[in-house]
Amino acid sequence: MSKSSASTKFRNVNVDEFDENNFREDEVDEIAGGPDETEVVGFLNQKKNVEALKAVLRNPPIGSKNQAIKDKALGIVIRVLSAFKAGEIEKAVNELDKDTIDVLMKYIYRGFENVTDNSGATLLSWHEKVVNVGGVGCIVRVLTDRKSV
Repeated sequence: MSKSSASTKFRNVNVDEFDENNFREDEVDEIAGGPDETEVVGFLNQKKNVEALKAVLRNPPIGSKNQAIKDKALGIVIRVLSAFKAGEIEKAVNELDKDTIDVLMKYIYRGFENVTDNSGATLLSWHEKVVNVGGVGCIVRVLTDRKSV
């Protein structure tokens, strides 16, 4: 005959975990704290704009849910982007890899949300050069990514 089915050892799954009312978005730890402002300002004071750009894009606060950290990082990025002259932008973008270009494009689009006095013109010139180097794919990747800076 058959074995006894009174045993409950096979019930290891908690079905309440899969309830739609208990769904939680993937929680990301507060690992990314944004760029190191003292390092970036040091590069800007030494007129090493390309190194400042790389430093500011190195540690984006993508996983952070703290809006103040994200706003501070955006301010630092716009400060770095404003330090470049128009002729230096393309050379600086050419030195970045694909992932860093995507992070830069995220900051550019985030900057478009809060345009200040002259940051709009700066962001537009950077956007043009980044699209020339990164292609339209970087725009698509930024617009479809759920994680923002």
